[in-house]
Formats: sequence, structure tokens, C-alpha cells
Amino acid sequence: MRDIPKIEAYRRENGRIGIRNYVVVLAVDDISNAATEGVAHVIQGVLPLPHAYGRLQFGEDLELFFRTMIGTGANPNVAAVIVIGIEPGWTGRIVDGIAATGKPVTGFSIERSGDLKTIEAASRKAQEYVQWATELGREECSLEEVYVSVKCGESDTTTGLASCPTVGEVVDRLVENGGTASFGETSELTGAEHIVKKRAATPEAGEAFMQIWTEYNDFINRHKTDDLSESQPTKGNIRGGLTTIEEKAMGNIQKIGRHARYVGVLKPAVAPSGKGLWFMDTSSAAAEAITLWAASGAVLHLFPTGQGNVIGNPIEPVIKISGNPLTCKTMSEHIDLDVSKILSGEMSLEEAGEELLQLMVRTCNGRLTAAETLGHREFVMTKLYRSA
Repeated sequence: MRDIPKIEAYRRENGRIGIRNYVVVLAVDDISNAATEGVAHVIQGVLPLPHAYGRLQFGEDLELFFRTMIGTGANPNVAAVIVIGIEPGWTGRIVDGIAATGKPVTGFSIERSGDLKTIEAASRKAQEYVQWATELGREECSLEEVYVSVKCGESDTTTGLASCPTVGEVVDRLVENGGTASFGETSELTGAEHIVKKRAATPEAGEAFMQIWTEYNDFINRHKTDDLSESQPTKGNIRGGLTTIEEKAMGNIQKIGRHARYVGVLKPAVAPSGKGLWFMDTSSAAAEAITLWAASGAVLHLFPTGQGNVIGNPIEPVIKISGNPLTCKTMSEHIDLDVSKILSGEMSLEEAGEELLQLMVRTCNGRLTAAETLGHREFVMTKLYRSA
């Protein structure tokens, strides 16, 4: 068994570790965005999270909304949370869900107060949280305690040959040492679903995966008009040499390594119940998927790209890896790790995996990712139904 490095991280009230120390101001609904951003204008050091949803949702769509909101606030990269909503009911439900982790959280509702009074009261509490959070210290932890999510984007032929296998090397090593990781992108596994099924640790996990994939496939077949051209694969994928979803899927699955077996299947924004590799049913849209993983508690994301995706996330740092030498040259400000030497034979897959592992350590210890320095904070909710 290969050793896993040590890192310096924040130990939260529930024992989980985070690698960032945000004080978040979370909007419950779209019409609370202005007040949420108003607090951020008054108090330096808070992170506002406005979004477009949170009104007139119902059923599983509403349950997913609450899982995403509560999970975002509960993420170990968050030190404390201010929750602002128009009504007290939903605001309180989110506050209670976050408070169950032991994390400091306070909610404010705008009805019968208005924006100005709400912003004033929330700003006073936010100032208290920020000053408290800035005195929290890091402690030594093992990298295996870091819950990692993986997803690729703007893939091309180099992705499956270099950047995805590099991530797979790290996933194998983390899982081998008792770590936790998650992959998803249900639609982008089409054509390789039979291989993914065989990678399950148990027959039950394999059948659970196939049920989710089949439901997705049936949904596409019911609603598509002709094919998924420009969606799966995308124009960027095709430009990079991936002409079918099957070709894309074969490169995609290199991210889960050569040896790791997934132990279970998760609904969107649901936290793993134990260690190991997990499959989560996610969209293939990068911003949506990473938002769901962050809501499930993932604190670091590994993102292989070929043509050059620029995605980031406000809660979960995103490390981007590319094996495309043109992308690494023309979009260098977006790429954290260049593994194009794999293709020229100047770097082995094991060497690339070790470089990524060391970069993860540096990121966990506080180094900002390219997306963080560029201000990419894409926070995109997944909505299942039309509003009531």
C-alpha cells in the first residue's frame, strides 16, 4: 500500500475536515438574493450564494432543493452560515438542517422586516461569524480524510489518454488507503454502462447503478426529437475528436482508476454513508454536478479537461488537469496541472498521479486553484420539474 501525505485542514464540529474556511450567506430563494448580496457589501470576508430557485417547487424537486441548500451550508469547507429567505418556514428548515452538524448558523426572514432591517441584522451576525472564523486554526490530518469528487468537461481524445487516467491513479490510491471519492455524470457513461456495472463492489451496487442509468436512457428516448447532437457529445467534444457518446464514455471512465470498485449509489446531493468510491446520479453539466457534489460534502474536485473548461465552484475548489498541449498553452491560466508529457512519452502515468497528489496537498494547505484566482464561482442548482 502506497502512503498518503499529511495535510493541514480545519476539523469541524462533527469531526469532518475542510480545506477552506468560508462564512457563507445563503439565499433560500431567488427573491432573497438582493438581501444576501447586501450583507456581502457591508461585511468583508463573507461569501454570498445567490441562485435562481426556491419558490413553488414540490415533490422530489423540493426535496433535492433542500438537500442542496442544507448540504451546501453543512459542507466542511464552510465555517459558519447566514441563511436569508423571504418566509420563516423554509428558512428555518434549512437552518435546522445545517445546525444538526454543530456548525454556527443563523436564519433571517424578510417578511415583516424588509430588506434593510434584514440586511442590518444579518450583517451584525455575519461580522461576528467572520471574526470568529478568522481565529480558527488548521491541524494535521491525512489526505485520505478529504472527500474528493471527480468529473471531466470539454473532453477530447487527450482526456481519455492522459488527464482522466491521471485522476484515476489518484482515486485508486485514495480508495486503497481508506479514502472517499465520488464519480457521476450519468449521461456521459452511455456506451460504457456495462463496464461501469462490472466495476461495482457488489451485485447490489451494480444493479442500483443500472437502474439509474436505464431511467436516464428511457427519459432521453421519450423526449428526444432525433438525436443528442450538440448536447452529447458537445461541439467541443467533436472538435476534439470524440465523435460519439460511446467514445466519450470510454475516456470518461478512466477517472475511476484501474482497481477501485464503487461501494454504493447516491441520489443527487446525498452524502456517502461510508468510505470508498461512490457513484452519484448527477447531470453532466459541470456547474450543476459540482454544486451537487459540494452539497454532498465533497471538499475538493478533480476536473480533467481536453479542450479547456473554465469551471469553478464557490464552496469546493476545482483542480483542472489537461493533457492537451494546445489547451495548456492557450488557456494556461485555467490549468492547474499539465500532463501532456504523458502523450510524448516523457512522463509515466504513475509520475503524473504523484504530481497531482502533491498538488492536492498544496491545495488542501491553502494554495488557490486557477479557478479560485480567476473568480470562477459557478453555483448552479439542479431543477427537476416546472414550478407549481
